[in-house]
Amino acid sequence: MIAVIYGSTTGNTSDIAVKVAEMLGDENTELFDVKDVGLEIIDAFDQFIFAIPTWDYGEVQEDWEEVWEDVDLYDFSGKTVAFIGLGDQLGYAEWFVDAMGMLHDKIVAKGADVVGHWPVDGYEFDESKALTADKKSFVGLALDEDTQRDQTAERLEAWCALVKPAFL
Repeated sequence: MIAVIYGSTTGNTSDIAVKVAEMLGDENTELFDVKDVGLEIIDAFDQFIFAIPTWDYGEVQEDWEEVWEDVDLYDFSGKTVAFIGLGDQLGYAEWFVDAMGMLHDKIVAKGADVVGHWPVDGYEFDESKALTADKKSFVGLALDEDTQRDQTAERLEAWCALVKPAFL
């Protein structure tokens, strides 16, 4: 069972989390809003998809901010983890999906096995903390519901097909 954990202020990230759960199969996923459950459920799962939007100038969304320090309390050794980040690559080009990169770094430091890197092709941004070391990929699926909403469905389908074998 995959725990899909998200935080959402405007509803975009929760909508994406629901779509991912549907694409991977409701029988294989369980959805959790981080503001409702916190992180206590971490110990009950071995597979995770974390969905996090970036706010303003590279800031963590408010619900994630509430549990940010708690992430360090969990051991992710032997757990399979994937990330989805939402951001605005034109309005905030210097901080595109930074929160995804920051969460990724915290969880990797606690031993997680990460799947689901996503190519940077097709995006226009200046900087991102969510890039792999070679800067050719994001550490997870990057989505821009502000300027590239028309590409979200296709990206979601391709990314779910990419990560599904690692989870199921």
